[in-house]
Amino acid sequence: MSAVGIRGERDQGQDVRTSNVTAVMAIANVVKTSLGPQGLDKMLVDEIGDVVITNDGATILKQLEVEHPAAKVIVELSQLQDKEVGDGTTSVVVLAAELLRRANELIKIKVHPTTIISGYKLAARQAVKYIQSHLVHKITEDDTEILINAAKTSMNSKVIGPESHIFAKLAVDSVRLIKSQGLISGKAKYPIQSINIVKSHGQSVNQSEMVKGYVIQLQRASQQMVTKVKNAKIACLDINLNKFKMQMGVQILVDDPNNLEKIRKKEMDVLKERIQLLLSAGANVILTSKGMDDLANKYLVEAGAIGLRRVPKEHLRRIAKASGAKVVTTFANEETGESFDVTCLGEAEEVYEEAIGDNDYIFFKGMKKEQSASIIVRGANELMTDEIERSLHDSLCVVKRTLESGSVVAGGGAVEMALSIYLDDYSRKIDSNEQIAIAEFAEALTSIPKILATNAAKDSIDLISKLRVLHSKSQQLEVDEKGYKFSGLDLIKGEVRHNLRHGVLEPTVSKIKAIKFATEAAITILRIDDMIKLEPKKEQMPGRH
Repeated sequence: MSAVGIRGERDQGQDVRTSNVTAVMAIANVVKTSLGPQGLDKMLVDEIGDVVITNDGATILKQLEVEHPAAKVIVELSQLQDKEVGDGTTSVVVLAAELLRRANELIKIKVHPTTIISGYKLAARQAVKYIQSHLVHKITEDDTEILINAAKTSMNSKVIGPESHIFAKLAVDSVRLIKSQGLISGKAKYPIQSINIVKSHGQSVNQSEMVKGYVIQLQRASQQMVTKVKNAKIACLDINLNKFKMQMGVQILVDDPNNLEKIRKKEMDVLKERIQLLLSAGANVILTSKGMDDLANKYLVEAGAIGLRRVPKEHLRRIAKASGAKVVTTFANEETGESFDVTCLGEAEEVYEEAIGDNDYIFFKGMKKEQSASIIVRGANELMTDEIERSLHDSLCVVKRTLESGSVVAGGGAVEMALSIYLDDYSRKIDSNEQIAIAEFAEALTSIPKILATNAAKDSIDLISKLRVLHSKSQQLEVDEKGYKFSGLDLIKGEVRHNLRHGVLEPTVSKIKAIKFATEAAITILRIDDMIKLEPKKEQMPGRH
């Protein structure tokens, strides 16, 4: 209906809620079948015809062009989970949609949205407390097996699942390699942006390897340059090393033809002097994000140095940071001349060029300041290597979060089931209106193990019943000696098992953030009871005079 005085459409009350829930469920249904180790992949084709084949919830939703405003909230939710944790993007969307659907059913039976919102908030708080007090398993940095299992769990639902034993070790080794101390907190930090994933199609996935150092897909500026430099002194420039040209708009009036040749010579000499500044400072590996012409190459070839041109800025910054170099943007100094400071040079033990597959790569090894790691991914085609890169990124994030938080929880629906039983009991102790909302929250959590079982073509009702019995038994015992609280699904055999012992693990942070984010997203959409869509203003055509 059109609101009085408003150019546009206005929907109110139940219509808006139903519309929002329908849109959110549509989004959740897209990613639902990709959840879990037996989840299926999605093929996304954009308007140009580029194909992406993926299992990663955040990537799927990023590719969808979502129009509906409520559905956009859910897409942003998966991006947030991806940024904060790196894994669990599908489950967070599924959980948020389930919470919303159940809230909508409650509203239909005349429960007020405010009551549901406060019930959901209370349930989320209690859930997080219960995870931290009962379900976590503390670890240290030396628990290699647990870290590898956490990485494997993240990979099992991806295309590299069968090779997860290789990639999990790569992920753990590379994250450990880049450990650094936080300047303010003093805690160990693992900046995973220091890990460069390089894709080269060809050979089998098993040939993928980790390199201690930084690898970048580039060729030397000239094939006559040396291919290897030991004890490299690295200069990182953001300057054009082409023949010097006057600035745009500068005119030179030449009255004597002989001077023309002198101008040309001076242009060459300026470049020669600049290269000489770098070489005399001791630089033998020169990287620039701009051009480097044949004349500059000639001087570098003579000096036995390596020159790299058109280095992408993010790689230049990372190499500078790891080697202790400074990115130089100008040679100009205060005395109106040009100079290059030796302190701007970075150091590495060796820099060399090597061909992998069809492309040439430059390797920087033994950086002076920070350790960096690179993972060279091999695969049959580009679609494969792209998906391996996404899967590896998720696993690297999982290992980083596990190390930083120092604890893991059992996977395979164990946490969701334990929380569902706990919150169901907890709701019976609440004598206010929130009781019904907390009970629905508890029921919504079971949607994750249900979908996991369904995707694996197993009987979800049978498996959930068995899980429920074990977790219920665990919470009635004073001391859970047999570890029933870690019971989760084994989706290959279709059984219930002790998932902590079998190495199905997830970082605690992933679960806690997923519950918090899903609840917040559901509440955000639940608060909406009025939607006004304004019509675009009609621009009046200027009249003819």
